[in-house]
Amino acid sequence: MPPIKLFSLPKAGYRCAGFRPPSSRLHLCQAYERPARRLRGRGAAGEGPPPHLHDREEEFFRVLEARVAFCCSGQRVEHGAGAVIVVLRGAVHRFQTIGDTTGRLMIVMTPGGFEGFFPAVDAEAPQSHQQIDALAARFGMRFLPALAALTPA
Repeated sequence: MPPIKLFSLPKAGYRCAGFRPPSSRLHLCQAYERPARRLRGRGAAGEGPPPHLHDREEEFFRVLEARVAFCCSGQRVEHGAGAVIVVLRGAVHRFQTIGDTTGRLMIVMTPGGFEGFFPAVDAEAPQSHQQIDALAARFGMRFLPALAALTPA
């Protein structure tokens, strides 16, 4: 069994855009082998993922900069730098940077495994909502409603 890393060096992670607009970047820190992974996210004002849930992971957010709106299981809260939000597996949630500044989040997911979704999106470059839904399912994530349901007929 390989040794567990207890820290990551600056800029030692993997940067990827995922399926987000080019102004959003994720820095996937290889700080932990399982049972957890840490991600750092940056999003321009108004950006954030659509409503989704994780079948396998709990997600812990720490707001590093700006104000971020979190919607979880029908409740909405807004928090600024220093706030910590915990989202349990199976809870439908989304978050969005609000105001006019770029937001930064530190995200810890446990157990690890989901963080492979973003590099997979970069590598596979899905071209349709159906393909993104299928790729998300491989990593235990579901969009609600499914992105494919949002595609005009």
